[in-house]
Amino acid sequence: MDYKDYYQTLGVERGASADEIKKAFRKQAKKFHPDKNPGNAQAEKKFKEVNEAYEALSDPNKRQKYDQFGENYKQYQQGGGAGGADDFFRQYQQGGGGGTYYQGDFGDMFGGAGGAAGGGGFSDFFQNLFGGAAGGSRQYGGGGRSRARQGQDYNAKYEVTLEDAYTGVDTVVNVGAEKLKLKLKPGVRDGQKLRIKGKGGPGMGGGPNGDLYLEVTVKSHKVFERKEDDLYRDLPISVSTAALGGKVTVPLLQGSISMTVAAGTNNGKVLRLKGKGMPAYGKDTAGDLYLTVRLQLPDDLTKEELALFEQLRKLREG
Repeated sequence: MDYKDYYQTLGVERGASADEIKKAFRKQAKKFHPDKNPGNAQAEKKFKEVNEAYEALSDPNKRQKYDQFGENYKQYQQGGGAGGADDFFRQYQQGGGGGTYYQGDFGDMFGGAGGAAGGGGFSDFFQNLFGGAAGGSRQYGGGGRSRARQGQDYNAKYEVTLEDAYTGVDTVVNVGAEKLKLKLKPGVRDGQKLRIKGKGGPGMGGGPNGDLYLEVTVKSHKVFERKEDDLYRDLPISVSTAALGGKVTVPLLQGSISMTVAAGTNNGKVLRLKGKGMPAYGKDTAGDLYLTVRLQLPDDLTKEELALFEQLRKLREG
């Protein structure tokens, strides 16, 4: 087994940050992805090497283990140390007794790439160092048999506008090297997590793939405020409409509606339009729209209008 320099594979320095490693991985994975290099065995091999390197370096615990034992492994290989490199790693894997489990927490939302490259295919060096392939755990001792394990679940975030949350939206989400077409139903809430089955990490030992959990972030709106399925906004009306009553147009997230304001409506009064709020996610119901009346004076009152207001004041004050 050859020592594998994962830093060299990704083209980064040994002290590279997690973001630098992630960027380097995505660049290399895109370049050598089998979908872009059909029938190219060399590109597929390189893709597996890049994936393996990222699986090791993207997790702080695995990276620390690689930095510690990987260098020692190289020295044992070159120096032909007693017992050889296999015996050296066996010391850490056996732990003085039965089997030792190495729990995997690999990956950074890398959906489908491992599967495209054949799922497994991790080198003996990788398996000796980490005890198994990405997305699960592997048992050593007792014949070294591998268990069927479900792949790792991935988490991603997606941001939508309040308008998109109101109407629902068809979108494409990039998960690693894979593009997923998703349909968000009307009424999706801020912080809601949606499960996309089978779009997580590849299973191992015949186990199923993990799932992708997409957390939705709904942007704040400059006019509407949302509380669960209800919406709130101000309703500017003129002083004359407030005093005499009349029709006003209320803009909605989609379209508008006409409503009647009763005579003598005070500033700050809250009006409710039933069923004009957000759709309830996955249901045929909707929340309500609450309107707070805000009296609005014109900026350019004429002399005649000011005179009428003065006359009204004299009448009110008797």
